[in-house]
Parts: sequence; structure tokens; C-alpha cells
Amino acid sequence: MSEQLAYFIGSIFLFLIWFLIWLRLTSKESRNEMVKVSLATSLLGLTEPIFVPEYWNPPTLFNLAQKIGFDIESFIFAFAVGGIAVSVYEAFNKVDHKKLTAHEIYHPRHKFHLLALLSSPASFIFLYTLTSLNPIYSTILSLLIGALATFYCRPDLIRKMIASGIIFLIIYFLFFAIFNILFLGYIKDIWNLQALSGILLLGIPFEELAFAASLGTMWSSVYEHVLWLKIRKLQRS
Repeated sequence: MSEQLAYFIGSIFLFLIWFLIWLRLTSKESRNEMVKVSLATSLLGLTEPIFVPEYWNPPTLFNLAQKIGFDIESFIFAFAVGGIAVSVYEAFNKVDHKKLTAHEIYHPRHKFHLLALLSSPASFIFLYTLTSLNPIYSTILSLLIGALATFYCRPDLIRKMIASGIIFLIIYFLFFAIFNILFLGYIKDIWNLQALSGILLLGIPFEELAFAASLGTMWSSVYEHVLWLKIRKLQRS
């Protein structure tokens, strides 16, 4: 298949996975959560110029990435992965959300609520501006920092976060495995492997898998963390 359409096709494939997970969700609340977080995450498509060409340099529809720095595919990709990461746990575990009680909200840990929420973007800005790290490593590290901050502030969400990280990593790995079959040689042509570790697992850059694991872990809790919600696992009827 044409490399010109590879990123677009891959993004659409991820959106189809998003849609299947959305269909599997059993409550209106969970579906709304997925859509809201996906829309918010789609804005991260605006960060694509940070990664091109330092991390990769993909052909895009109408060559937008090369012409203006932004592209349609990145918004679709960000929309899809954000929604999958936040909802994949609830696709396999029926849960409901409840507001934290006043007693829980005023627990000493929650003095760091805002700091924990801002730890990931703040650490990315620090790493990106003050170090020579490739932006993908700044992204992975900032997501891990955000996850650790959430572990401390919201230990009740750790189970969901770890499970989501593992499930999202598996989904992302399978997605990339299929992508590599459809677009042989694409990764070696498009990724800036010389600037990375060079480690490929079944042809998949290690950095992509580290990104998936860290995103799935950190992003899965963002809805509950921001809105002061806790989750309760229910029995499927």
C-alpha cells in the first residue's frame, strides 16, 4: 500500500478500535466519558510539529505536515488513543462512578491534587525545553511522572491504571503488528531510528510500546482524577 496514506489508514484503524470499545461500554456515563476525553485529547494533535522530524516524518494527506506543520491524521490518532486509554478498562469491567465524599476530598494526599494533575504537562515542558532528549522520551517520562503522581494522590485508581496500561499496550502492539504487515518497510523509512534506541520488537520501535504503556497507565485515570470521582466495580448482568 502507498506510504502516502499509511498514517491516515492507521489512524482510521485506531478510530475503528475506539468505536468497537465505545459499543462495548454498557452505560451512557462511560460512553460520555470516552467521548469527552477523546475530544480533549484530540487537541494534542497540535503538538505534532514537536515530533516532526525529530521523531518521525510521515507523509500526510495533502502534505499538510510538511507544509504547515499540522495534519488531519494526528487529530484522529490523538482522539482515538485518548478514548481507548481512558475507557478500555471499563469495556471489560462494568463500573459506576461516584463523587468522592467531603471526608475523602480533604484527605492530606489531596493537597497535591492540582500538582499531580499538572505534573505531566509541566514535566514535559521542562524536559523538552531544558534537555536534549528526543521529544518521544520527554513524552514517555512525563507520562510516567504523571502516573506516579496519580498513584500517590489517588491510590484507589491504581488497579484501573495498571490494568489499562497493560490492555492498551496489548491493543497497540497488535495494531502495530498488523500495520507492519500492511506497510512493509514503513517504520524504517519514516521513523528517525538513528535518533532513537534502535530497538525493534517484531519490527515495532521500543519507544512506541513504551509510549503505549505509559499513556495507557496515566491517561486512564484522568477523568476520575479531574472530576473527583471514584469507581466501583459491578457485576455484569
